Formats: sequence, C-alpha cells, structure tokens
Amino acid sequence: MPSPGVTILIIVGVVLFLFFVWYISVVNSFRRMLIKIDESESSIDIALTKRFDMLTKLFQATKGYMKHEAETLQKVIAMRQPAHSAPMEQKQEFADQVTRGLQAINVVVEQYPDLKASESVTNLQNATVEVEENLQASRRVYNSNVSIYNQKVVVFPTNIIANMKHFEKRAFFEAEAAKRADVNFDF
Repeated sequence: MPSPGVTILIIVGVVLFLFFVWYISVVNSFRRMLIKIDESESSIDIALTKRFDMLTKLFQATKGYMKHEAETLQKVIAMRQPAHSAPMEQKQEFADQVTRGLQAINVVVEQYPDLKASESVTNLQNATVEVEENLQASRRVYNSNVSIYNQKVVVFPTNIIANMKHFEKRAFFEAEAAKRADVNFDF
C-alpha cells in the first residue's frame, strides 16, 4: 500500500491533469466558435456583395426613369464594400445604405408601369428577393453563433479562461434601425 504522501501526490496529479484537459477543451471550443463566426461572417459578406451587385444592375436598368433619386443612388453605388476584416458595424452601415438604395429603386419601378412590366427589371427584382432571403439566413446563422460564443465568454467557469486568453464578446449583426422602430398605423 502506498504511503499517504504518494496517494496525495497521485490525487493532486490526477486533478491537475483533469484541469489541464478541461482547460485545453475550453480553449479549443472558443477557437472552434470563432471559426464558425468567421465562416458565417463570410456568408454575410457574400450576400452583401450579391445584394450590391443587384442594386447596381437595377440602377442601370432604371436610371433613365430616375431624376431626383439618381444622385443618391450614384453615391450608394460609388461606395466601397467593406473588407472582410472590417468591423461588423461598418458592414451593417453598408447593408443599410444598400437597403435605402433598393427602396428608392423600387419606388421608381412602382411609379412607371412600363418599367414595372419590363422583364429584365422583374427578373432583377426577383433575384433581389432571393439575395435578401440569403442575407437574412446568413444573419441568423451569424447571430446564433455569436450568441453561443458570447454566452461562453460571460458564463462561469469558461469566463475565467476567456479573460485569461482575451476572448472578447462579438457584435451582433442587427436589423436596420428603421425596421426596429414601432409601426404607426394612421387610420
């Protein structure tokens, strides 16, 4: 039978080993979550690029009918897409500006029946709807991944390792401020 000192050393060694394994597991889970967040952010970037391309094509198809909206849309089209490494807030602002551009084009299309009847404009509008749905799905996946990650960053005991390894909360991709506002019905 081993002496009490050896038994204590074995117990301490096993506890330290289990702590080390848990520590590595938590650090790796943070890293896996960051990879998932980066992947879903990349999906948002792709959807934003497609959306911007649709805006440009719609603008080209409707610019002959646009008078007062043309300057605003030229500014939107002249914008540069934020880089993948840009902060989420910058990407959100870009998405909001593209949304305003698409809304302006849709107003023009509604005002001119011959433009609304144009097959190319209709096809572009349908493609835009599909791109919007892809963007919404990408936002949901991104926000879900960020939520899981942020919970791990703030919940005990993983928050201890998050603080030690400088894992910080990530920003959500939020809805446009105008869409979050209360709806006011005037009858």
